[in-house]
Amino acid sequence: MIFNEEIARTTARSLLQVKAVKLNPHDPFTWTSGIKSPIYCDNRITLSFHAIRTYIRQQLVHIIREEFGVVEYIAGVATGGIAQGALVAQEFGIPMVYVRSEKKQHGLENKIEGRVETGKSVVVVEDLVSTGSSSLAAVHALTEAGFIVKGMVAIFSYNLDSAKKNFDDAKCRLITLSDYNSLINEALESNYITDDDLQSLVKWRDNPEKWAK
Repeated sequence: MIFNEEIARTTARSLLQVKAVKLNPHDPFTWTSGIKSPIYCDNRITLSFHAIRTYIRQQLVHIIREEFGVVEYIAGVATGGIAQGALVAQEFGIPMVYVRSEKKQHGLENKIEGRVETGKSVVVVEDLVSTGSSSLAAVHALTEAGFIVKGMVAIFSYNLDSAKKNFDDAKCRLITLSDYNSLINEALESNYITDDDLQSLVKWRDNPEKWAK
């Protein structure tokens, strides 16, 4: 869920401003999960813009303080959540780790990079959530390592029903700065998309698998 509507619209406006959102309904993007999508959100672009990067960091910190209370660690999810996680951990003045998508195939073969401390509370930081599979794999790895996962914050979520189910099943709370609905509403108001684009985007949101066919 989004933290509040004002932050959601401001964040969406910022993503559009720096062209972090790519729209191509005629030649859709393919996600790692195999889902075809007419829209792609690359939040890593925000790192190149100081004012937006600062806003995102401040809001993620605010949400963690308001919703999760005292936290002892921040964990970033590779790769998009690593930089955001580092910024948030720096603001709190607490340790940070990051979670790889899979164990290294050499050296120490770590999946979690950084100091692991059993029994420490942690909030996970992501840049975006699609189906939630990779994000929750990181949560599982942290739990297995002995961390107490309080929940996850992210810049953006596509609001897919599959993600909601996955997070509910994992009993992991997810709070985002912005989401798919806020983004397309802001995009329409700013003439970033047309009414025809909107219809395609809404159809995709309602049924991604059917839309691709």
